[in-house]
Order: sequence, then structure tokens, then C-alpha cells
Amino acid sequence: MIDVIVIGGGPAGLAAALRSADLGAKTVLVTRDEFGGMAANDGPIPVRTLAHAARLLRDARQLDRYGIAVGEPLLDYERLLARVREVVREARQHSTFRSQLDGLGVIIHENTGVARFIDPHTIETESGLRLTAEKFIICTGGTSRAISVPGAELTATHSDAWSLTSVPPSMIVIGGGATGAQVASVFNAFGSQIQLFQTGPRILPTEDVEVSEAVGRAFRESGIDVREGFGSIDFFEKTADGVRMHFSKDGQKENTEATLAVCAIGWAANTSGLDLPHAGVETDEREFIRVDEFLRTSAAHIFAAGDVIGRMMLVPQAIQEGFVAATNAVRGAAMKELLGAAPIGSFTDPEYAQVGLTEVKARETNQIVVSRIFFDSTTRPIIDGRSNGFCKLIVDRETRLILGCHVVGERAVELTQVAAVCMAAGMPVDDLAQVPLSFPTYAGVLGRVAAQATRALNLNLDWQASQMEGQ
Repeated sequence: MIDVIVIGGGPAGLAAALRSADLGAKTVLVTRDEFGGMAANDGPIPVRTLAHAARLLRDARQLDRYGIAVGEPLLDYERLLARVREVVREARQHSTFRSQLDGLGVIIHENTGVARFIDPHTIETESGLRLTAEKFIICTGGTSRAISVPGAELTATHSDAWSLTSVPPSMIVIGGGATGAQVASVFNAFGSQIQLFQTGPRILPTEDVEVSEAVGRAFRESGIDVREGFGSIDFFEKTADGVRMHFSKDGQKENTEATLAVCAIGWAANTSGLDLPHAGVETDEREFIRVDEFLRTSAAHIFAAGDVIGRMMLVPQAIQEGFVAATNAVRGAAMKELLGAAPIGSFTDPEYAQVGLTEVKARETNQIVVSRIFFDSTTRPIIDGRSNGFCKLIVDRETRLILGCHVVGERAVELTQVAAVCMAAGMPVDDLAQVPLSFPTYAGVLGRVAAQATRALNLNLDWQASQMEGQ
């Protein structure tokens, strides 16, 4: 009998299969589609490629400022999509996961269609594959949450947006979270007229308030029509050129039209067709698979990891969860879910990123110092012509530890990685301030903010370079 079957070939599933086999278990990986899952085929890799194209367009438009004469850049969307497919293919072919799994003897079944439980120890796939195992790890990921209003079938998801064959002249994006903001930003750069609708009072509601405000302001300046607190959607109807959305607030009815309407209102567990009750696996009130601190489901021999359990739903965390779930499946439930600094960011224009607590959350339980440096007072962003943004640190006054870092602007995602390493290492902010970071760099901005926070704590620095103007 097979020791462990991993269902799902995304980051969580690959990490789980690798760990399981590494521990000596006879392991089989079953994936509905191609190897790599959503991250490779419909997630960060293709999305980041499109965002890179948007960045190149943006950069090309400022070449004249640096004395480089070129014509107006034009986007060939079909060629861009070909490049996306090329990147996805290369990433899949050069995946170290694949070679490692092959080396450990993991049997991989791709393009099997949906797998479903026949009984607690047996699955059957749409392709007719039937397998029995002692343990299972469910890593089937997530899917776009559907909107429930009349005419919803006329809308698209973010996945549909990435697979368009041409850039639509206009687009309604419903949902101002990370996914919606990314769709809006990328297609705005490509030339679409974008309307971004958010039911709540601000886009990016899980970010620090200053981040939401700064990104919203930048979006509006770039031509995106940002509609926050717009009310509720009544229905969609087809028009000659696309779709019309009817919405209302406080009895006032409005409507708007676009070539395409994209819904990005959240993420749901991708469990449709698994027949989880046949395996004794329960879901929570949000329909994600319920797991304990060991990532064990209500069925003791079945574990789950990644987006399907509804935690942070990010690639690094999915990999960690896959590792923990597999360790517990093979060795017995002993390893708890790994917790710690988890940087989150998005490749919008401008970029934004965070790690740790927002200022509001930090003030609820800590005495804090908040320091920020705006990019227009720092050298590297000025050199790059990207001086719109800021870096903000939230520091515990008593322990001097960094509780949160929030960045808007160029290299925001990379900047927060540095802060995350400091947080994971338990480095006090005054120690960070004394690291002689290279000049002129974006990381140097973080050093300046750390020095500013150190001064606010009334601490003396032995190394003063990070306090100097121009980092």
C-alpha cells in the first residue's frame, strides 16, 4: 500500500510530497492539472510576468528624462502572453522540486482531473485512476469566490483576466483587495480604462491605513477611478459592447458600463468534487478544511495544507504548511504550524508590502514608536525617478523590537524582506540602525527609518552612518 498520497501539485503539495518521501514514506502526488499548481500556472509566476511588462512600459515612458530618445512604447498583448507561457514553461521545467521528487522516487500523476474520496482510504480521479493509501495530505488550493447576484455569469474572474487574448478598452474590477488591486494596476498600465469598486471604506483593507490611503491616491493619479464604499451590487446585464453593472447605496441607484467586469471578492477553498464527507473531513463556516495545530483534519489520517485551509494563502506559507503536514503524517502529530514574521506584498504600481502588525493593531497591546521616511527625501528613489512612497517602522518602546514594517513605493516587496529577517532574528531596531547598509540603495532607506526610530527611543548610536542624509 502507498504510505502517503498528496492531492494537489501546487507549492504546498510539492513541499508535502518532498518532505514525505524524504522521511522514507512511499509517496504519490496526484494533481488535477499540470505540475506546479496555481502558483505556476495561474498565480504569482504569470501574474508577476504581466506586472513586469507593466513596469517596463512605465520605465520606458521616463527614458526621455535620462536623455534616451525612443518612440512611444506599444504593447503587443499576444506576444506578451507568449512570453508568459514561456516563463511558466521554463519555471516548470527548471523546478528544483521536480528533480528532487524524481530523485526520491515520488510517483507523480499529472492532469488527472478532480480526485474524490471513495472511502476514507481510497481516491478516484476523473481520469479513472484509483489509489489507496494509509495517509493523505490535501493541498488542492483555492479558487476565486463567486459573486451571488443576478447576471453574475456575465462577469469574469482574475484568472479570466490573465488569459485574455487582447487588452479590453475598459474594465470594472469588483473588489479592492490584493487581487483586485493587482488586476486594476496591471491593466491600467496596459491602457484599459479602469473602475475599481470596493464595498468597504478603503481599498486594501488588511493593510496599514497609511498604505491603503497612499495606494488609493496613487491609483487615482494614474487614472484609475477608485470607488470606495459604493454600496451594493444589484445586478449585471449584457450590453452591445460588454456589461453594465447596477448598484445602489441608501436608496440611490447607479450604473456603469465596461467591456469586461472582473470579480475579485475573495478566495474560496478548492474542494469541489473531493467528496470530503466520504473521508470524514470537516470544513469550517467559511468552507475551508478545518485543521488543528498539527494541520490534521477531523479524520486523523488526513492532513491539509496551503490555501485549502484558509490561513495566509501565500506561497511561502503554503510551503511551510506542506512541510509540517507531511512531517506529522509520516512521524505522527508532533510538529506544530510554524509561526513568525510573514512578509506580504503585491506588484502593483506603486508596489506595497508589509510584515508584522499594522499601527492600529500594535497600539492595542503595545507602547510603540512609529517612524517613517518618505522616498522623496532619499537618494536611490530620486535617482530612479521613483520618489513616490514611504517606509514605516513600528517599534515596541520597551523591547526595542520591530513590530511592523509597511512600505509603499519602488522595491517595497524587497524592502520588507529585510525587515522580516530582522524581526525573525529578534534584532532590536538600534542594532539594525547600526548596520552599514550600502549606499545608495533601497535597503538604506530602512536603515534611515531604523535610525530615526532609535533617536525617538532616546538611544545613542555608536555607528552614525545610517543617520546621514541621503541613504
